[in-house]
Amino acid sequence: MISLFERDKFIVIIQNMQSIFGTDGIRGEFNKELTYSLAYKIGYALGKVINKEGQILIGRDTRISGNILLEALTKGLNAAKQEVVDLGICPTPAIPFLIRKLRFNSGIMISASHNPPQYNGIKIFDANGHKLKKFKEIEIEKCINEIVDINFNKSVKQSFSIKHELLDIYIDSLINSIGEDNIRDLKIILDTSHGSATSCAEKVFESLGAKVKVINSDADGTKINVNCGSTNLSPLRKAILENNSDMGFSFDGDADRVIGMDSKGNILDGDHILFLWGRELMNEKKLNNNLLISTEMANLGFENSWKDIGGNFKRTNVGDKFIYEEIFRQKGDLGGEQSGHILSGINNYSGDGILTAIQISRYCSKKKINLRCWLETSFSAFPQKLTNIAIDIPKHKIDNLLNNEINSLVLETIDKTNNNCRIFIRPSGTEPVLRVLVEAQNNQLVNNISKKMTEVIEEIIKFNNV
Repeated sequence: MISLFERDKFIVIIQNMQSIFGTDGIRGEFNKELTYSLAYKIGYALGKVINKEGQILIGRDTRISGNILLEALTKGLNAAKQEVVDLGICPTPAIPFLIRKLRFNSGIMISASHNPPQYNGIKIFDANGHKLKKFKEIEIEKCINEIVDINFNKSVKQSFSIKHELLDIYIDSLINSIGEDNIRDLKIILDTSHGSATSCAEKVFESLGAKVKVINSDADGTKINVNCGSTNLSPLRKAILENNSDMGFSFDGDADRVIGMDSKGNILDGDHILFLWGRELMNEKKLNNNLLISTEMANLGFENSWKDIGGNFKRTNVGDKFIYEEIFRQKGDLGGEQSGHILSGINNYSGDGILTAIQISRYCSKKKINLRCWLETSFSAFPQKLTNIAIDIPKHKIDNLLNNEINSLVLETIDKTNNNCRIFIRPSGTEPVLRVLVEAQNNQLVNNISKKMTEVIEEIIKFNNV
């Protein structure tokens, strides 16, 4: 449920929590929120909801718990008369691509994306390679809740086929995504974060002619996203500067998103990627209605600058599936999130960090411009501060607080502010935290409001957690 409040000086959006499905599938700490039993039930329920025999493609990132969840999902799917094909370690976007290419009934990616190693998750794709719509999530959850007596004896033999070679089809699609163009001789650093990108990113960039150095390149699930990857850019910056590289790209654990960096260590986040790539498509007259689609997390400077050059801008709820739905409604060509999920028509709007990095590199090569100079032509961002506040109280209490005390606090805070300001609060769909985003033209104002909001919200949560 979304509550929207508008005043002359701000927009506040508060997004309430869902059930076992978050903004990107089902996620939690392994053996706590996400158990063997739950994974079995999810597999069984998915098989029943599909309601026709066929093959389900399953891939995973490098987490240690991935094999255990693969076993549980497979047994559940087998019990529902579904065959399983194990793709092995792969980027998430390989799953929807191969579903469409090889006509699988459905697909599953076992990954907790950018989360730490102790977490894992289950992302489900339909027969068209799209994230599940809400009504399908409800069907699956209803089926899970109806399962009373299950037998997931670990000694029972599971039935699946291993086809790791299918990943080569996806790799070829990435290499072919820039046609006759190339990225020859570009010096590029790749941070594969010990995750899914270790399976193919280096091969793809080398095949396209780049001079590649890979960091955090071991497929080690105990290190995935630990002090590396798209949420920790320090290793990437260090490697770029030490190797005098042209640019670098840092992927999250399942490689469906990416953050770039220029030769001086300046960050190319999802907002800047959308602005620069979108402007190229606009100039090429390949951007329908000059429309870009992003989320409530997108920077106001991005939105204002895009409109200033004649573009149209649409915001959605946080989550790439909501962006896809809006792209479909608006017949759009490009959308994404500040965090680095970018959806384009090249691969049927599946978020793909490796594909995005290739396209940014291609434009630099084609325009004969380095990323540093290209990034300088992007928008000037408004100061933003994102704070995560840990929550450990039931969903209904959080919903109530968001709709009442926290919302009143936000309204009161904004009403006392004389400058343009935006506050966006939502429970994370992937972690047990509230995300508090404060944005304004004045950096000091951002810090002051963020500090006040954090302190008071923590007190509100503490008071209600007794």
